[in-house]
Amino acid sequence: MDTLAVVLDRPGALALKRLALLPAGPGDLLVEVAWSGISTGTERLLWSGTMPPFPGLGYPLVPGYESVGRVIAAGAEVEALLGRLVFVPGAACYEGARGLFGGAARRLVVPAARVVPLPESVGEHGVLLALAATALHARGEGALPDLIVGHGALGRLLARLVVLEGGAPVVWETNPARAGGARGYAVVHPDADERRDYRRIVDMSGAAGLVDTLVSRLAKGGEIVLAGFYDRIAFAFPPAFMKEVRFAVAAEFAPADLARVAELVASGALALDGLITHRMPAESAPDAYETAFGDPDCIKMVLDWREAA
Repeated sequence: MDTLAVVLDRPGALALKRLALLPAGPGDLLVEVAWSGISTGTERLLWSGTMPPFPGLGYPLVPGYESVGRVIAAGAEVEALLGRLVFVPGAACYEGARGLFGGAARRLVVPAARVVPLPESVGEHGVLLALAATALHARGEGALPDLIVGHGALGRLLARLVVLEGGAPVVWETNPARAGGARGYAVVHPDADERRDYRRIVDMSGAAGLVDTLVSRLAKGGEIVLAGFYDRIAFAFPPAFMKEVRFAVAAEFAPADLARVAELVASGALALDGLITHRMPAESAPDAYETAFGDPDCIKMVLDWREAA
């Protein structure tokens, strides 16, 4: 069996290609993908060739870890999932290309243990599950964030999670087109915010040059959580020393984060609507990736695979 997939042959060279699928085992599922999201963090680095050394990195590769589809075949050990709508956080099922992260394809072979069943009502918004899990992971333990930097999809999801816990965070955003859509929290331009007593700041922007500014806005003993993806971080030590700043790094989501946000979505507590701003058919994947990475008004781009062969 083969599949149509997004393939990065090398940085900047992206096309749709047919790839052979590896055989499925008794614990595997064959998923027919309906929608996949484009990550403007990880996938941008793969596309630009600026991804730091990463286990399994190499070209050609199939990107993507935000896929939603239906189980159309199931191994003997996992037949109960046949017919279910599921979220797939990537797959490694191709001959002739690396699955890094492997979810941007029409069909996927994936171990049943990796998928998350979804309510039918979630539809295309299910592609946001990985971002929601990443936001939950960045939230971490302890005090709620009172400042979130960036009102993209990640920042909005973190803000929604904080509001669910009774918080009322401030969110910084410099792009006026992204300032709308707040639900229970305030979105302000950094220049319009005079506060300098934040206790916990979570940076979702990935802008390494902001650290000194964030330090200046902290209360003494406050924490900065670096939840973007950075090549190198540098900051002036004396101000951080005087404030006894604590730094934390939030990496990718864990299985427990994915399971928790799936529960919140299924119960209706966490809304995923209002975050997908752009959609294109899978056949237009090259244009979709260009838009996702180059249009500052694109919060989330989704590829629609339903008409793909």
